[in-house]
Amino acid sequence: MRLTQWTDYSLRVLMYCAVHQHREQPVTITEIAEAHGISRSHLTKIVMTLSALGYLETTRGRGGGLRLLRPAEHIVLGEVVRQTETDFNLVECFDAQTNQCRIAGVCGLKHVLGDALKAYLARLDAVTLADLVLPSPPEQPLRRMARARAIS
Repeated sequence: MRLTQWTDYSLRVLMYCAVHQHREQPVTITEIAEAHGISRSHLTKIVMTLSALGYLETTRGRGGGLRLLRPAEHIVLGEVVRQTETDFNLVECFDAQTNQCRIAGVCGLKHVLGDALKAYLARLDAVTLADLVLPSPPEQPLRRMARARAIS
């Protein structure tokens, strides 16, 4: 199964926010767009959806940005994928209304793929956002001072 670009970018946004969840200033859409080379306007739509789904808290204006609405340990990957993917019909016969397959009555492929999809989603249900990322370490005071000296 191949995830849509929408789901891929949704996961990237959530992962980026998870990595930076403990920093003082919130993450910005521009920051994520630059980090991943993704259109800012496209990410804005994704962020609006993730906010409506209850994954992100958004704040407008100066000093605003994005934060996870819940801890990364409570965001299950399978839940995100189910809410951001639009089509789990791996083959035509998964959709009874549009199925035109001429061997559907004698074919076992639908059942094998159905089992594979269930296993795929079950695996995603066993993973949280926190499992996918390592938190960014707090900046060391000495590194901050060294950088300040180099700039001046």
